[in-house]
Amino acid sequence: MSEVKHYDVIIIGSGPAGYTAAVYAGRANLNTLVLEGIERGGQLMITSDVENFPGFPEGIMGPDMMELFRKQAARFGATLETKLADEVVFDQKPFKVRSSETWYSADAIIIATGASARFLGIPSELAFKGKGVSACATCDGFFFRGKEVAVVGGGDSAMEEANFLTKFATKVTILHRRDEFRASKIMVDRARNNPKIEIKTFTEVDSVYGDEKTGTVAGVKLKDTKTGEISDFPVQGLFIAIGHDPNTKMFEGKLKMDAQKYILTEPGKTKTSLEGVFACGDVQDSYYRQAITAAGSGCMAAIEAERWLEEQHS
Repeated sequence: MSEVKHYDVIIIGSGPAGYTAAVYAGRANLNTLVLEGIERGGQLMITSDVENFPGFPEGIMGPDMMELFRKQAARFGATLETKLADEVVFDQKPFKVRSSETWYSADAIIIATGASARFLGIPSELAFKGKGVSACATCDGFFFRGKEVAVVGGGDSAMEEANFLTKFATKVTILHRRDEFRASKIMVDRARNNPKIEIKTFTEVDSVYGDEKTGTVAGVKLKDTKTGEISDFPVQGLFIAIGHDPNTKMFEGKLKMDAQKYILTEPGKTKTSLEGVFACGDVQDSYYRQAITAAGSGCMAAIEAERWLEEQHS
């Protein structure tokens, strides 16, 4: 195993959590490597407008915000490499991380690999992702003020998103492929009792249509799951609420996780089940999933890593 270079800290993943951790680690004079992944910047790279991040009163495009985060991390000395981490070795010190054929080592590891929203997997959905098709109502709901939208899903998150969207949309239709819901009864009842919400069961989205050039959604084609019949349903926005998958496969069997494979951290901290390994952002947060909370936990992870390293050398 030939090592290219040793670092004080290796941050695996980018996005608000990883880049913020890099800023704080760099300012603490820690020799820091960020393995950004192939698609650096995380989920905000497919978010058109970010209007709820403090300090940007006029809003900012998601990719533009991530480029600013990245520049700030570089300014404080972090080494940024747009490479994917393929393997980690946590059962020896220093820790090892492999990217392709290259091995790196570090005294501390910060995991910021995030989570990926589940989408439907239909081609037309991809064409409008971030431009009328969204997986985050709290991120994008504001842009649908006065419009009619649909929410796909049958769990608590779908009901929560639908209720949240009624603050902006004139009508919200929940689309579910069955007539039974994974959501708790109280959440289903809350949706049913909301005058702005309609529920369509035995229904799935067959395709999304609109103007791809402007990213304007005009409607969806719905498929009846019992008869197979296709019908037209005009809406201006489509929210997918069928869950998220944390990007933790590489860490399975190495760190403690919950039933959904989110990395478990100590309450109020980013410390994982393994000394010297910290986790921040959506990879350990299934509740908030916001850029601001991810950035905050990235700050926490870097501070905790710095203090832990000091303890090891004292």
